[in-house]
Amino acid sequence: MGSRAEQKLNTRRALIEAALRLSVERGFSSLSLRAVARQANLAPTSFYRHFQDMDDLGLALVDEVGMSLRQLIREARHRVNESGSRSVVRASIQTFMEFTERNSNLFRLLLGEGAGSTPAFRRAIAKEIQRFTDDLAEDLVREAELKARPLAHPNYAAEAMVTVAFNLGAAAIDLSPAERTVVLERIIMEVRLIMRGAEAIAADAAAPGAEPP
Repeated sequence: MGSRAEQKLNTRRALIEAALRLSVERGFSSLSLRAVARQANLAPTSFYRHFQDMDDLGLALVDEVGMSLRQLIREARHRVNESGSRSVVRASIQTFMEFTERNSNLFRLLLGEGAGSTPAFRRAIAKEIQRFTDDLAEDLVREAELKARPLAHPNYAAEAMVTVAFNLGAAAIDLSPAERTVVLERIIMEVRLIMRGAEAIAADAAAPGAEPP
């Protein structure tokens, strides 16, 4: 990579990092172009060489936040799998809830709160949620095969689980630690119910003479 291209990439990265830091403190909707440029130690005019406007920067942040959260959850699942523990669901949801607590403003950005209501934002957020769903569906299929417990419609099950986690996680952002613990246990229970339901449907479908689900 040439020095000019590398410098351009570094400048773009600096703007994203600056916006992430400020978003943690204030929330993305309160940021201005000048504040982000100042945090990155850049002139405001430099901003336009990388982003069209703050909405364009917000799209980059949605991708960044989603990628960070997915990576954290993957690492949590990997640690559990290596240890041989059966608490993959609990570890994943605990990691998710810890992220929402420590990065509430960034999670709000991922939910679309204050991030704009343009079609581009809605598509970006939907894309991130779909990535969570696809990752989880792959894990559900893999775990079902390992346990020899077939799962019906893993994509639907994953979608339901992600919906529960995001909706209840959003509601828990401003709660007390004790209340968040209650929400955590509720998410875990609802996710397990979804899992048991998908397993039951698969078992019923495999029974002799059963009709397709």
